[in-house]
Amino acid sequence: MDLLDDDPEDAAEPGSNAHEFTVSELSGALKRSIEDQFGRVRVRAEVGRVSRPGSGHLYFDLKDDRAVLAAVTWKGQAARLVQRPEEGMEVIATGRLTTFPGQSKYQMIVDQIEPAGAGALMAMLDRRRKALAAEGLFDEDRKRPLPFLPRVIGVVTSPSGAVIRDILHRLRDRFPTRVLIWPVAVQGEGCAPQVSAAIRGFNALPPDGPVPRPDLIIVARGGGSLEDLWGFNEEAVVRAAADSAIPLISAVGHETDTTLIDFAADRRAPTPTAAAEMAVPVRADLAARLAEAG
Repeated sequence: MDLLDDDPEDAAEPGSNAHEFTVSELSGALKRSIEDQFGRVRVRAEVGRVSRPGSGHLYFDLKDDRAVLAAVTWKGQAARLVQRPEEGMEVIATGRLTTFPGQSKYQMIVDQIEPAGAGALMAMLDRRRKALAAEGLFDEDRKRPLPFLPRVIGVVTSPSGAVIRDILHRLRDRFPTRVLIWPVAVQGEGCAPQVSAAIRGFNALPPDGPVPRPDLIIVARGGGSLEDLWGFNEEAVVRAAADSAIPLISAVGHETDTTLIDFAADRRAPTPTAAAEMAVPVRADLAARLAEAG
């Protein structure tokens, strides 16, 4: 009987018939596979570490209790985000998955971020309010008295709609005053940068320049949902209001609506019409008082 022994030299080596990839080939194949499979995804997660380098790109983590996903929003997209990521915020991020072959990593390129419901918005709003209050931006001793009879009133609002008509109508009824309107978007992604620029723009006007510098600023818009009013909760708007050397009335939303600009303003009006009533006295009442004094 012949005994047959396996000859190690005759045995096929494991994987010897498999295609040999270069590292770049394998990385490219993985990149194509991931991008083809996850061309567009929505991810519900908590925002972890957030980095905002000077490049203008946003780098942040999306995480749950078991995993972490690296995410990036490129500079051009970051400028268009309605909601920027903040640590601890619950969000729904939309974008696409890709790989970063240089470090054998994958990441999500995010082009849209939205809070994961009103509860997430309220939690983030409360954290932001506490942080800004800790800086002293809402302190009473920062607030300036309103001028008794402003010669010029600057109004930051939408140039169309009922709000500006209500303000102008009430001012005419009480004490006709010169009004400068700085038109802005009062909701959406353009709201916060435009409103903060308007407040700072009025403050930058020279006292004796060709455009008169207002003695009082009113920031106004009508009511709306939490999301509609969100621009007035943005840090840029709050800081502009707190920094304003010109006394400022916040008249955003209805009486039951509260936004962070209300805390930074010198006075908060429950409605835009009420802001006009705060801004000027009634001319007939002044005339009567002057007649009595004479």
